[in-house]
Amino acid sequence: TGLVGDPSGRSATRPQLTYDRIMQNAETYQKQFFKVVDKSRTEIHFNGEWFVKMGLREIMALASKFTIARLLERDDFEKRYRQGIPIAMHEFFYPLMQAYDSVMISADVEIGATEQTFNLMAGRQIQEAFGQKPQCVLTLPILVGIDGVNRMSKSLGNYIGIDEAPREIFGKVMSIPDNLIYSYWELLTDIEVAALADVKARLASSEYNPMDIKKELAVTLVGMYHSREAGIEAREEFERVFSDKGLPDDIPEFSLARLGKRIWVVRLLTETGTVKTGGEARRLIKGGGLYVDNERITDESMELELSAGMLFKAGKRRFFKIVD
Repeated sequence: TGLVGDPSGRSATRPQLTYDRIMQNAETYQKQFFKVVDKSRTEIHFNGEWFVKMGLREIMALASKFTIARLLERDDFEKRYRQGIPIAMHEFFYPLMQAYDSVMISADVEIGATEQTFNLMAGRQIQEAFGQKPQCVLTLPILVGIDGVNRMSKSLGNYIGIDEAPREIFGKVMSIPDNLIYSYWELLTDIEVAALADVKARLASSEYNPMDIKKELAVTLVGMYHSREAGIEAREEFERVFSDKGLPDDIPEFSLARLGKRIWVVRLLTETGTVKTGGEARRLIKGGGLYVDNERITDESMELELSAGMLFKAGKRRFFKIVD
């Protein structure tokens, strides 16, 4: 299904990923997944195990168990069809393929966001068509990203990675709009019902500063994936950097010998690991988020002359220094 691309919630056809990219993504997903789930009690399957073995006759037999009319009941497909936006044939196969996964692993329960409801219910229909008891479906609300607008997505850059460093998690939580504080407490933590009600009451009261409640949230989330101590340290560093206008204790250092004395600014950001891709580097620069010695860099084509002691700030939380 990764080769098809999930069309859920999409207004246009997704670009298709290569097999190698899909496997890289799968490795990343597992790294994060097993921070939550016990690996020793988990069985992993790639649905290529069964789809690569299917011939055209078997694919046609599977397709015969679902109708185009049923597929067009999906809001995203129906809107695109009505607006004359192309829908590729392979997109129609995504819900059918996901449904067939439930057959192959004899799923009892499938979990997904509310936008996945159609795909999850398709699983029930296909299981019945293959003589299986239909799975139970558990849906959860869609999590809005740290931009406060779109669903949280790595491709949109508005995500918090649970395998990120404590200060990254803390800083990203602190960047969310105040109207997301409650939903993040509700959806991302194991807070008890009474304590959640207290959060709601404090947010509604003028006696409490939402910033303080957001800091509590950030410490809690860091504590869930690192440690409580790491959360407190991240808070102290955040307050020193942003409240007291100081610098982090452990600024990464990169040598001139490694980078050279002259380097393209986009390459500098990727070489130092400040960003993961050239595209992300360009967006950071265009958005005015890159500084060298407190001077903003806005030209993504700039070639920099590096020297020892130069201090770079990328975004609100990332720093690095050039050394001999």
